[in-house]
Amino acid sequence: MTGMKIYNSLTGKKEKAGRPRPLGTYVCGVTPYDVTHLGHAFTYIFFDVLIRYLKFKNFKITYVQNVTDIDDDIVKRSKRDNVNWKKLGNINLKKYLRDMKTLNNARPDIMPRASENIKEIITIVKALVTKGLAYEGDGNVYFSVDRYKKFGQLSRIPKNKMLAIANQRGNFPDDPNKNDPLDFVLWQAKKEKHEPSWNSPWGYGRPGWHIECSAMSMKHTGKTIDIHGGGSDLIFPHHEAEIAQSENYTGKKFVRLWMHVAMLKYRGEKMSKSKGNLILVSDLLRKYTSNAIRIMLLSNHYRKQWEYKENRLKAASKTDKLFSKAHATLSRGKKNLSFASHRKRFYESLDNDIGTPAAFEALKRLCRTVIRSKGTDIGKAKAFLGEAFNILGLVYRWKR
Repeated sequence: MTGMKIYNSLTGKKEKAGRPRPLGTYVCGVTPYDVTHLGHAFTYIFFDVLIRYLKFKNFKITYVQNVTDIDDDIVKRSKRDNVNWKKLGNINLKKYLRDMKTLNNARPDIMPRASENIKEIITIVKALVTKGLAYEGDGNVYFSVDRYKKFGQLSRIPKNKMLAIANQRGNFPDDPNKNDPLDFVLWQAKKEKHEPSWNSPWGYGRPGWHIECSAMSMKHTGKTIDIHGGGSDLIFPHHEAEIAQSENYTGKKFVRLWMHVAMLKYRGEKMSKSKGNLILVSDLLRKYTSNAIRIMLLSNHYRKQWEYKENRLKAASKTDKLFSKAHATLSRGKKNLSFASHRKRFYESLDNDIGTPAAFEALKRLCRTVIRSKGTDIGKAKAFLGEAFNILGLVYRWKR
């Protein structure tokens, strides 16, 4: 079980995970202004499996998943619903954690909140201003994109196309305080009475979205993160901005290996809160098991975009029943059942960029063999299945 390779979004190549050693892993978490949908589950279940497998291979992991509890969306929803921003975040974070627990996701080691890292954020922004990479305007502070020539290295988006994409993802190009429409906010001045705000060298305000993750990730995983992940929609501008501000702050490489989970579509469009085309995890759990939901999601490779249809979940339920039946099958003889080839295919699939679809096929073939077996001892095969299902986060009651 050597030679594990993971696709690096920055280099466009599969790279060796390296020898087992401590790894700092940071995954961009939720903005808790609404409930958990299936797109969230696809991202966080994948990273749950990644962490489980790395631990199985004897890596020591510090898994950090942040909570973006200060954000334009939080502020807007707080105002719309006339509820305190912190209370809104706490309510929805509680729902998210409940859904993740029900789906058998292990809790990350650290879940920092943006609101608890204001001091660290201000320190970074001050340093960028001092270095001449950021500037202040009417209480706001902006990162000057044209001062960083490598901006775009992760997304590979041509400069002449960046602005249109950034505008779709929270950028305000008509801000009169900007030197360039593409410059992004590091600190924004308080505009309305209800907004959360903190005192800073530039007056009362709150952090921009991108700087929050730089501060939280470096605080808990160091100046260089081993693995940084999130949804592929975060590549630009969020992760691109993180690289720019972090590397200019520290003078060091920000991330060794970038991992991005593809978008989950529904009814022909990306599943998202803004579009309102959501499949809620809580609704699915009323009808399907957590195992079935995990199987459906992990039957798709994490880098391949796909579309949710209920027949996929029905097919996953059949696989769930197959696995359960194999677990209930008892040994019928003394000769050990041969399963080495299935075990080999399972681990080779995961070693190849966490190829969960192929790993499931290997397990399904083994489970059918276990169920059909006669006159064989399946104890060792079932022990392997237990090992495999623990890596995939599936839970069954065992019979020996």
